[in-house]
This record gives sequence, structure tokens and C-alpha cells, in this order.
Amino acid sequence: MTLRPGSGQAGTRIVIFAKAPVPGKVKTRLIPALGAEGAARLATQMLERTLEEATAVDVGAVELCSDPAPDDVVWDRYRDKADLVADQGPGDLGERLACAARRVIDEGDRILLIGTDSPDLDRVHLRNAANSLDEFDAVIHPSLDGGYALLGFSRFDPSLFEGIAWSTDEVAAQTIARIEALGWSLHVGETLRDIDVPADLP
Repeated sequence: MTLRPGSGQAGTRIVIFAKAPVPGKVKTRLIPALGAEGAARLATQMLERTLEEATAVDVGAVELCSDPAPDDVVWDRYRDKADLVADQGPGDLGERLACAARRVIDEGDRILLIGTDSPDLDRVHLRNAANSLDEFDAVIHPSLDGGYALLGFSRFDPSLFEGIAWSTDEVAAQTIARIEALGWSLHVGETLRDIDVPADLP
């Protein structure tokens, strides 16, 4: 992990899970509609927009949780756009999300976990989500495909990420059920769009 000088104050850390916008390796389900280069260009635009919106929210540090690892040269152009750059690490999506969440909570911050796929997730949503953690244990913005565009909380429990049917329309529902089973208070925010498949592009 690298830390930008003068950053990392305690607060609510916005952690952006991002895959490097390399043609043929990112947004592959959009390649039939956009081609490999076009899908990578869209991924670049979405990553840059997400960083811009996140850094406009003054609630704490912004962390880019990267795949591949942060020492890869592909991330050079983004290093000065985030306070921290960290490695997602090994494992499936649930294991990587859990690892990042546990680390942030252990370091004394609350966390907002987001990706780069939702064009609706802006600085207003992010600020409101951070503020909601003053009142609730957790916050979620479901997405139209049944996943979620944002998941935030002020304490950690691994059950939020274990046994979730990732990449299905059950992700948000299963996550909400896990939060309710823990007895945590939850704010469910607006359902947002994301862009994963050609039908999402219009």
C-alpha cells in the first residue's frame, strides 16, 4: 500500500475496487458492442469519473484498491488521484472485499466500498452515505441488476461476504439479509444503474 503525504485522517474511507482499464481484460462483456479498445476506453472514463466524485467528498481518505497490484505501471497515471493505493489481494470477490473491509475497520475508519460501474453514484450519494453512518451501522445502495453500487459500515463481520452468490441478482438481497441477521441498523438508499452488459449502455 502507498500513502500520499498529508492524507489518511480518521473518518469514512471511500474504497474504490477497480480493475486496470487494459483492452481485453476489462469490461469483457461489453466487447461485443464496443470492441476491446472501446470497452477499455469506457472503463477508463468510469474509473476517472469515480475518482473525481470520491475525492470531492471530504469525509476521509480515498483508497484505490487495485487489480493488478499497485506497483504495476498501469496505475502510474492514477497514483496522485487517490490518498492510498492498495492491492486487492488473492481470492474471489468476497474474500478480497472482506480483506479490504477488515483492514480499514481495524485501522479505525468507517468504510464505503464502491466499484466504478455506476454512472449514478456521485458525490452527493457518497456524502449522504457517509453521513448515514452517523446514525446507522450500515448503508447500501442496491443496483438495478440485483447487486449493489455501494456498501458501507462502521464495524466488520465476515458474514457480509461469505457464501454470497456474486454476479447474480441475489447479491444485494443476500447482503441485506446478512446485515439484518447481525442485528445491525441499516439504511437502504436509492437503487442505482450500473453498466455491465450491452443492454446497459443506452
